[in-house]
Amino acid sequence: MIPGPLARFSLPLALFTALALPLVGQDTTPPPAPPPPGAKMPIPEDVVGDEHVREEFGVNEFTTPSIRKLFDMLNKVGKLKYDDLKRTFTDKTPADRVIVSLGLGTLIADGFLIVQTEKVDEMEFVGRAMIKYGKALGVGGRMNKHTQSLFEHSLRGEWDSLKEELARTQADVEAEMVMLRDVDIAHLISLGGWLRALEMATRTIALDYAEEKTRQLTRRDILEYYLSSLDSLHPSLLKNQNLIDLRKGIEEMLPMVDVPEGKALTHDEIKKLSEKASALSHIITDKMKG
Repeated sequence: MIPGPLARFSLPLALFTALALPLVGQDTTPPPAPPPPGAKMPIPEDVVGDEHVREEFGVNEFTTPSIRKLFDMLNKVGKLKYDDLKRTFTDKTPADRVIVSLGLGTLIADGFLIVQTEKVDEMEFVGRAMIKYGKALGVGGRMNKHTQSLFEHSLRGEWDSLKEELARTQADVEAEMVMLRDVDIAHLISLGGWLRALEMATRTIALDYAEEKTRQLTRRDILEYYLSSLDSLHPSLLKNQNLIDLRKGIEEMLPMVDVPEGKALTHDEIKKLSEKASALSHIITDKMKG
């Protein structure tokens, strides 16, 4: 189990609410102060999944961005082509628990790719990999339950139900991590899912460029949230070279998406962003091959 007191993740609900409120009319109320040093940035409001505010979870400081919401948002970049975005899966499970956690997030994102492109036959490979990663994290029983449901829905072509089951998979594992006081794992799963989804989205636009699509990707707030999330990990994890490399890469990505509101990215800018997103995603996926 990754150690660390849960207290360091606390963020007053009042502060979260204030930061999430949109600017209305001519309101001259000064903006809220930034979170104090050591506190995590609030989750961007539009990527908090409905499953995270269910009665059994409540609104709390442990929720992470929903991989489904991230994927649905990035999926607005156009029609995804499975053959351009697929990757190979192996039977191996990494020894590094950090890579297992990040890798489970990428697998959930791959599940959404399969759903979006309706590649029924591919779900079995992803589902089996998810079971192995779940076992490595100590949540094998929960993963078995979800993957069985994924197989059944995929065989029946029930795509909406597949999306719901994938979303529940993340939420269920996250809840288990909170109960086990392994909250760091929940944040790493979400980070892995976001990076894999970003890789897919940027590559899709790079291959079929349109100005309007690029506005989905200029989300500095999401990058800042994940940087803050990395900073809040237990000190022992901050020495993990993979996390050091990911943090450095996300910092380097910030100026690539930091453009004036309403401004689109050029084709060259998208190509560079795609290269960076792919490099960061491969820090995870290459290690998953053993």
